[in-house]
Amino acid sequence: MPEVTRSRTVTAPRDAVWQLVSDPDHLPRWWPGVRRVEDATPLAWTKVLVTPRGKTVRADYSREAAEEPARLVWRQELAETPFERFLRESLVEIGLEPDGGRTRISVTAVQRLRGLSRFGGFMVRRATRRQLDEALDGLERALGGAT
Repeated sequence: MPEVTRSRTVTAPRDAVWQLVSDPDHLPRWWPGVRRVEDATPLAWTKVLVTPRGKTVRADYSREAAEEPARLVWRQELAETPFERFLRESLVEIGLEPDGGRTRISVTAVQRLRGLSRFGGFMVRRATRRQLDEALDGLERALGGAT
């Protein structure tokens, strides 16, 4: 089961970071590849992603847990989607810890692979590390600060 965690400290108060990460409508501002978000509520939304080749892909998500302003977990809904062929489960957890006037952000992705995809766990981990680093870069840009 590939599980990847990346962390960074940003020069923004935890409440400001929480406002950004807890609102699905803000995902295009910071999550890699998200073109737009549709049908967003605080509990469920659809990410419209664009692949490196320009293809549009839709992915549905639901909020699993929220402990304002410290922890947020969302789950990708896989049933009856193309992702179901290679993923058994896909979760993202965001943790926020105050650090003076700054915030320590930890983003963890848990992906349980299905079938033969299990043998590609090392490739999934590498791609996930890159995605989470890009997400943290995006958060930093959206919050308007440097580390």
